[in-house]
Amino acid sequence: MDDLTEAAMALRALPPSCGPVRLVAVDGHAGSGKSTFATRLAAALGGAPVLRLDDLATHEAFFDWTERLAEDVLGPLARGASARYAPYDWTLRRFRTPRPLLPAPVVLIEGVGAGRTAVRPWLARLLWMDRGAEESWQRGRERDGSDLSAFWDAWTRAETRHFAADPSRPYADALVREWQEGYKWLPGTPATARQDRPVTHGEQPFPPY
Repeated sequence: MDDLTEAAMALRALPPSCGPVRLVAVDGHAGSGKSTFATRLAAALGGAPVLRLDDLATHEAFFDWTERLAEDVLGPLARGASARYAPYDWTLRRFRTPRPLLPAPVVLIEGVGAGRTAVRPWLARLLWMDRGAEESWQRGRERDGSDLSAFWDAWTRAETRHFAADPSRPYADALVREWQEGYKWLPGTPATARQDRPVTHGEQPFPPY
């Protein structure tokens, strides 16, 4: 159930969803374990690129990164070109030197809101880290310490508003739970589980919303 090698093989076998890329989103509440899981999954995929949405969000706009994602990442990948985006520095509160994101066979996009409505048309799979909000947030607060308590207060309010307006979990293809030393994979909601798509968005007008 927690064999990421098997999961990686299944992801590589999917039809491309964004140009030549199989774009796989890892969504879930802040503190749910998305980053660790995405890192391990990327390793199982042989070093797949990982786009962290923390690099697109800012202090002023936790979730207002859709346009940057579309212009800097999705558009180039859909054309089969390398993407290029400037990561945000949460300490210095400014954007750093742009970095490339190659159109690899599988690219992971990890972060809260990775499965939002505007992104889902470009995804080959949407994975949801299946840990509740309060437990996830408590883990995050314990990890970051009391100095970031005010930040977490603001974040949890913003995250609650985001998922109330644009939920991801109901559209997840798979729910991923931490299980002993690995992960347990459960099927997503049957009513919204998607079939493998035989077409790519690479030739569709951009953006799709």
